[in-house]
Amino acid sequence: MNTPVPPLPARHELSQRFHFDAAHTLRREIEAASSRRVHGHTYTAEVAIAGTPDATSGMVVDLGHLRREIAVIRDKLDHHFLDDVPGLAVPTLEGLCSFLWAEFATVFPGLVRVTVGREASGDRCTLQR
Repeated sequence: MNTPVPPLPARHELSQRFHFDAAHTLRREIEAASSRRVHGHTYTAEVAIAGTPDATSGMVVDLGHLRREIAVIRDKLDHHFLDDVPGLAVPTLEGLCSFLWAEFATVFPGLVRVTVGREASGDRCTLQR
């Protein structure tokens, strides 16, 4: 007896991960002294774009276009002092997610998720639609 194959989902999600190193300061209530000093992290970010693959190309978005935009945005953050990055309000994980969302959403209307993390400490934040 053959079991019917369920239809494919109507929406695909494509994601790309990238890394950047940057320094910042933070005003915190706990672990305050070390956070106020300039310190740095290696960040991992991931952006996800969802949609229906184009009938001609078969792609939700060409990864070449996504990688090119990542390079432009990564250049604004990598080896920079995050406190001074235009458009980045507070250089927290939440602030970085919001900044990346604003940057990518103007180019990719299908943006559904931005995640920023620091592997060394196990911290991660996700902003999603």
